[in-house]
Amino acid sequence: MKRVITYGTYDLFHYGHINLLRRAKALGDYLIVALSTDEFNWREKHKKCYFTYDQRKAMLEAIRYVDLVIPENNWQQKKNDMHEYHIDTFVMGDDWKGKFDFLKEEGVEVVYLARTPEVSSSKIKKDLYDANAVDGETKTSHDDINTNPD
Repeated sequence: MKRVITYGTYDLFHYGHINLLRRAKALGDYLIVALSTDEFNWREKHKKCYFTYDQRKAMLEAIRYVDLVIPENNWQQKKNDMHEYHIDTFVMGDDWKGKFDFLKEEGVEVVYLARTPEVSSSKIKKDLYDANAVDGETKTSHDDINTNPD
């Protein structure tokens, strides 16, 4: 059985994430997703997640391409994960190209997949903020909407 692993935060889940997971799974028989914990995201990546680790894990476990979700607690765990989970192929988006080539020394194939160019969580956040703000204020709230047709 060929085992594939990828890492990420997977907050504000979108079709670019699905594309990556589908393509990663196609490289093997068993896909493991190492999901960044809330603590790791805040401490090391300096970003706050909208969804908690448990919520993001539940979403990933519902995706048919994903066989196992494990926690990513730090940058350094990758070498150990390659051996602990008997990984054949390590997959990341090509925005990380070259950053994980050191894993080849662990006997792992390293693959960088092209991102879905028109979508990212950062772009979604920016687009929603821009679309919903006028001079920094939200345009409407539910209290402002009249839903009664009479």
